[in-house]
Amino acid sequence: MRVFLDANIFFSAAWKEGADAALLFELAAAEFCELTTSRLAVEEARRNIARKRPGRQPALERFAGLALIGREPGESHLAMARGHGLPDKDIPILAAAIAQGADLLVAGDRRDFGHLYGSRSVEVEVIDLSGAIERLLAASD
Repeated sequence: MRVFLDANIFFSAAWKEGADAALLFELAAAEFCELTTSRLAVEEARRNIARKRPGRQPALERFAGLALIGREPGESHLAMARGHGLPDKDIPILAAAIAQGADLLVAGDRRDFGHLYGSRSVEVEVIDLSGAIERLLAASD
């Protein structure tokens, strides 16, 4: 299963040792899934951790190195993403997940992505962190 990670998942994993979001990276290391993201998501996570918790930058870099930075979205992907009621800043994230053929887009930003959680109208399933972990563990049974 290909799992696309939004910036806040990297940020959450790096925030403190043993963070729940780090479990996604452990599941990927155990070959439960393949983690993918975009340069935009990693850059946003880097800016945020540098501003809010600079001592955790090495942890963020470790997590960022475990995800494939995949294909950037083309205009057709951006057009698909625009029709889902997201703020402009999040359209490239959904578009990148679509472009990369992700099965899941894990986004912890309930305010912006919450209306898409579990929606079947999107080309990729948008899901929160706990839902993604549950899905990956269930798929292994």
